[in-house]
Order: sequence, then structure tokens, then C-alpha cells
Amino acid sequence: MQLTPPAGDDIRLVHWIARAFRDTSGTIGIAVSGGGDSMALLHLAARWAQGAGRKIAAVTVDHGLRDGSDREAAAVAAFCAKIGIPHETLLWQDWDGHGNLQAVARDARYRLMAAWAARHDVPRIAVGHTQDDGAETFVMRLSRKAGIDGLAAMDTTFERNGVTYVRPLWMTSRAALRAYLDRNAVAWVDDPSNHDVDFERVRVRNALAALDGLGLGAEALQHSSIVMRQARDALEYYTAQEAARHVVAQGADLTMPLSPDAPDEIVRRLRAKAIQWMGHMPYPPRLTSMNHLMEGLSLEGAHTLGGAIVTLKDGILRFGREPNAVRQVVCKTDEIWDGRWSLDGPHAPDLQIRALGEGILQCPDWRETGQGRMSLMASPAVWRDNTLVCAPLAGFSQGWTARIVADFHSSLVAH
Repeated sequence: MQLTPPAGDDIRLVHWIARAFRDTSGTIGIAVSGGGDSMALLHLAARWAQGAGRKIAAVTVDHGLRDGSDREAAAVAAFCAKIGIPHETLLWQDWDGHGNLQAVARDARYRLMAAWAARHDVPRIAVGHTQDDGAETFVMRLSRKAGIDGLAAMDTTFERNGVTYVRPLWMTSRAALRAYLDRNAVAWVDDPSNHDVDFERVRVRNALAALDGLGLGAEALQHSSIVMRQARDALEYYTAQEAARHVVAQGADLTMPLSPDAPDEIVRRLRAKAIQWMGHMPYPPRLTSMNHLMEGLSLEGAHTLGGAIVTLKDGILRFGREPNAVRQVVCKTDEIWDGRWSLDGPHAPDLQIRALGEGILQCPDWRETGQGRMSLMASPAVWRDNTLVCAPLAGFSQGWTARIVADFHSSLVAH
């Protein structure tokens, strides 16, 4: 089915799609739930692709959490077939009933879409997040006493499970997309959960409707969040500069002065970034957690947080990996261990990388490395069943070497 070229108000909306993908190649994925935002995204992307001679493919995740979700996915599939867009429905079937349902479902959705993207060689997937989504997130985070990072506008692109996601419609209102669908006779499904006040986002959405009359609508809140994002990016830039001056890698650990010559906020970010990197966390720890960390250090000289162990001695903070956090981490010797370590040596199929742990008792020269006992216990070692083959960082190399493939300083890339 040939779609009509955009005209009138539609031109501006299609422009946002074109702008988002002007520097990309290959097939573009479109995440479609069947709701108004994603159906508008799909239709706009189809019109752009038709005019630009590009390929798109749509994907729907059916979480199977309510009656009718399968019919909604089928309706999306039928619409895609009508306009000539490849489509696939992915079923989520492995929820065990534990955890925060929305968070678990979101993680599953991204995991399933990443696998789909890998199968079909799709490097980028567009999602239908709007200006209203950004405003709702701003208010939700404000209620949790978020700082600059939490209140910063959502990034127009982000990485998850090895896939780049794009938000082409982040500056477009939900109302504008509904008007677009009406103009172009495109049907959509209104998810009943969008009216369930048991969900925080629905309560916030209702509150924003009232606040709009006070000049605190989605557009105003988006403006504030964009300013916050600019401030965050500036702070990230100067944090990287100060990290080069103050943070030193020592074997598997990071060290920095307790009181470096830098503004308090930069110092806090340096500490939080060190813990995030060391603990392999998706986000840095919250301010309250950092405050508890510093209180614990002042009392005991050591504290654990987010998979990292932090010690304070002679005015120096040392950040190491917590042994318990890697106790179950296992991989082949030619794979990356704990997200950062690569080992080189005489690989063999019956060998595997695990944490050194109590194997440190078999490393008589570990003290000569200058590394702490706990850090070395959390370092990579090669094992054959229960026999220690080598522990490169603990002075028991046996022809093996270990290197970090993604160091701390390279991780401090400004948004």
C-alpha cells in the first residue's frame, strides 16, 4: 500500500523521524505496542521510509499480562501487512511472579527486542516516547528528591543490551500524535492500565492535567529538564577532567585522595563514578547511599556499596571489587570476565575464569603485588575444575596475563 506524502502539519512530524535517522544506515526497527504513540511513530516512519527509500521493520512485545494483548499484537501485525512493513510479535513467557512487575516487564521487553534486532541485523530501534513521557518522568523523579542527573531530560538515544534506541518524538506532545492519527485515519488501542491509578505514572499524568493551568504543563517541564541535562553534561565533562588529575588505577583497584582539590559536587561524582564502574552498575549510587558510605568510612574505615568495597587509609580512598559480588561469575578463558577483564595465555576448553577467592592461599607472593587481600580475592583467576591454574594479579601468573578492556577513565564519556 502506497502512503500519501506528508503535507501540512504532518511534514513537521515526519521531519523528526528523518532527523533522527539521517546519519544511520541499514534497517531501522520500530517498537510498536499498538498504543497511540507507537502507532503514530510507525505510520510516520513508514511515510519517511517510503520517501527516503529506506527499510524499516516493526516489532511488538506481547507481555501476556492481560486479556486482549494477543489481539492487540495481531492488530499491529495486520496494519503492518497492510502498509507493507515486516512485523514480528515477541512473547514474554518467563516471568516467575517476583519483583516489581513493571520493571521486570520493561527489562524483558528490551531483552527480547535486542535478540530480535540481532537476528535481523537491526542496529537501531525507535521508541515512541513523547514530551508528555518526559514531563511525567520529571515529576516522578522530583517526588523522589532527585538531583540534577535524575531531573535531566531523557537522552534522545540510549544503549541497552547492545542495541541503540532512538526517541524521535521526544519533543512532540501526545495530543499532537493523536491528532495526527485522526487526520490519517489510523486506529490505535488505549491500554486500560493507562487509567489505573494504582500506577504512579497514571497518578502523575492526572496531576499534570491540573498543573497545566498553572503553567506547569509538559512543555514547561520539558524546558526545565533540558536545562538540567545541559548542567549534567557540563558536570560530567569536568568530572572527567578531574578524574584524570586525581583518580589512579592500581592493579584492579582505583585510588583517589579523600579531599582532592575540586568542588564538592565533582568530588561526589568522582566517588560515585568509581563505585559505579567498580561495581559494574548501570547507574551511579544515589546521594543517600553515598552519604551512608562516607559515614561508614569515618567510623570503620571500610564500607561496601553496589558490588564495590571502599576503604579509607591515610587520607586515600581505595575502591575495589567486592568478592561476594563476583563469587558466581564464570566464563570461558577467551571471554570477557566480569564485564572488564580479558586474560591471555594457553587457553584450553576445560579451563574457565572465576574469582580467585580462597585460592589466594595458593599464591605465596600476593603481598608483593601491593594489592589488598580482598581486591585480589575478587580478581580473575583461571581454574581447571577446583585446581587453580593461575592468578595473574596475585603474583601467580604461570604464563598468563590479565588486562582491563574498558578502563575507568574511558568510561567517563560525556553524554
